[in-house]
Amino acid sequence: MSAATTRSRTPDRLCAEAVDLARTAAEEAAAPGVVGEHVGLVSEGDRVVTHYFECKEFGYRGWRWAVTVARASRAKLVTLNETVLLPGPESLLAPEWVPWSERLRPGDMGPGDLLPTDAEDLRLEPGFSGEDEPAPNSAVSQDMAELVEAEDAEVTAGTPAHLPFAPRRGSIAAVAEELGLRRARVLSRYGLHVAADRWEESYGPKTAMAQAAPASCVSCGFLNPIGGSLGQAFGVCANEFSPADGRVVSLSYGCGGHSEAAVMPKPPRPAPPVIDETRVDPFPLRPSPDSGSVSLTPDETAAELGHS
Repeated sequence: MSAATTRSRTPDRLCAEAVDLARTAAEEAAAPGVVGEHVGLVSEGDRVVTHYFECKEFGYRGWRWAVTVARASRAKLVTLNETVLLPGPESLLAPEWVPWSERLRPGDMGPGDLLPTDAEDLRLEPGFSGEDEPAPNSAVSQDMAELVEAEDAEVTAGTPAHLPFAPRRGSIAAVAEELGLRRARVLSRYGLHVAADRWEESYGPKTAMAQAAPASCVSCGFLNPIGGSLGQAFGVCANEFSPADGRVVSLSYGCGGHSEAAVMPKPPRPAPPVIDETRVDPFPLRPSPDSGSVSLTPDETAAELGHS
């Protein structure tokens, strides 16, 4: 270990004795009566010492006022370096800051809240924008526009996604709106899979309600089918007495409110065993005389011939 390292770990005597200078600096930076007792000092280097004072301010339990003093080489005058309020080993600290996009959970939004969607959200992909050349038979292609013009129909200028008002009936933009082409972004394949996993986890075949149900939702009359690719695996429950009323449920989900639950035959169950504990069944140690197959009445013929 070098001499310089040894000197840096040993507090400088003059700097260590400058407690009054450090307290005065801490009281100037803090409010009156906030600086408490001197709780220790730490050597920061050659002729550099930090004094710690207890902080009595409400809301800063365990914090300490740290005042660093220093002394020039071969000088006897100790000068002030900095004063700062630092947390101690047992101080009360705020939790680590987390961005709002990571703190937000389903159900946190309230009336008037706005949730901006990231431009790079993987759940969405661009919808119809009009920048790409449409197919010749598309409703927004140039050939179809000329054909519509020949039929005295109306063609709205501009891309449907940027129309400031709802297009009038009979225009190309109206047809694009019915097909869902006016939206700037639509669900991506990833967004569909994430939504399907989330719905199946809440109202899917692995839930306790579905495990005890008499049948699945695919055969229930209260199931309202939905369109799109998700309609192959999900629907909307319309039974007011069901726990999933108004929710998107998996076709494999089920509950006791199934429309055919009353007419479905129940599987036979064996009767429970009946044990009569009021009577005692005798268990003789020896069999009764009349329980055997050989009669005990005397037979003279058998007695003459012998009996074995």
